[in-house]
Amino acid sequence: MNEFPFGFNMPNPDDPDRGKQGGDGQENPFDQLGQMLSQLGQMMSQASTSSGPVNYDLAKQIAVQKLAGQIGFTAPAEAHTAVTDAVHLAEMWLDPVTTLPAGATSTKAWTAKDWVEHTLPTWQRLCDPVAKRMAGAWVEALPAEAKAQAGPLLAMVGQMGGMAFGSQLGNALAQLGSEVLTVTDIGLPLGPDATAALLPANIEEFTKGLERPASEVMVFIAAREAAHQRLFAHVPWLRQRLLGAVEEFANGIKVDISALEELATQVDPANPATIEQAMQSGMLEPKTTPEQQAALARLETLLALVEGWVDLVVGEAVTDRLPGADALRETMRRRRASGGPAEQTFATLVGLELRPRRLRAATALWRMITDQHGMTTRDGLWAHPDLMPTAEDLDEPIDFTQRLGATPADDPIAQLERTEQSERAADEDKPEEDKTGDDK
Repeated sequence: MNEFPFGFNMPNPDDPDRGKQGGDGQENPFDQLGQMLSQLGQMMSQASTSSGPVNYDLAKQIAVQKLAGQIGFTAPAEAHTAVTDAVHLAEMWLDPVTTLPAGATSTKAWTAKDWVEHTLPTWQRLCDPVAKRMAGAWVEALPAEAKAQAGPLLAMVGQMGGMAFGSQLGNALAQLGSEVLTVTDIGLPLGPDATAALLPANIEEFTKGLERPASEVMVFIAAREAAHQRLFAHVPWLRQRLLGAVEEFANGIKVDISALEELATQVDPANPATIEQAMQSGMLEPKTTPEQQAALARLETLLALVEGWVDLVVGEAVTDRLPGADALRETMRRRRASGGPAEQTFATLVGLELRPRRLRAATALWRMITDQHGMTTRDGLWAHPDLMPTAEDLDEPIDFTQRLGATPADDPIAQLERTEQSERAADEDKPEEDKTGDDK
């Protein structure tokens, strides 16, 4: 498994023959790459003027074209009404089971095309670090002689990379857009702030195998979306922590340029389809570094805590009102825990999987906190990231619950504030020379 999801690997710096023709007389892979780039030049000059490491114009175009034959581009009026009514009902049911107020100020019924358009800005934030890391790292890895010989070709390489990434992103967005049920379905706040968005056509397809009334499934999905929106709207640090963890993962990427040489031998410049085939080959599979593994662990824990909280409060809100609530909750747990083709595509695209692997453990922990300390204490933990349970707490929920009981039951942030005050007071009491030493 290679170290980078897009398939570019670092060269061996100890290879004395790097950048030269091989002793067996075979053509230098970099010469092959140069020939390929030259033949692609005319095609690229006609491409979109989109700048940056990813051609997002191309990504959007590909996604829209692929979705055109699958799902209509306009949600019917009755779909908008059904979504609005379902979210309104779900909000009323959620009010008694959480202290967090409604977070969505608008409700939308989106098509898959709408989802692509409204989530693309967030995808740009998530994909840019990956592409920039790759583009900069492999150019820096080239020996000075190769850089001098490449000259203007480097800009062409960047354009080729932007097109390749754009193509891959477009296909991934099309697949995700045809499967997601809501804008928060994969656990990240992808859409505009305070906007609850459901995809009625996808929900209808999802309902076919459940043997439950469509209206019941719609309300259940709406309750999950509304619960997510409450967290993202009223927990100021949560959005940045989730997206920041993905960015941190991307920044830890190690690039191996040797796969670029292999790419040059696999691509037929006369057949653009071979570019996509090469980008979808095994060379794209990432290998996580220790730094990435740590970022991934933090992301998985936070995703589990979010999904576990949503699972719990939605269950409390709908179980006595929807006959199939328990079956629907179990279906969603399995769907989120196992992932599907769309999430596998995302894993190839960004290099990680968005699976809350500890979802059941997180739900059980939130349930234990609720039973022993009440929903005010439970929801109060979201006030500050330092109050949140850790991965170790998911392993030992009783210990965490007992520690939580040592603080005032109606104010879980009180102990954190007292600790911060004590630290500030201790710092103020330090001699000036100690403070100076701390700054060094």
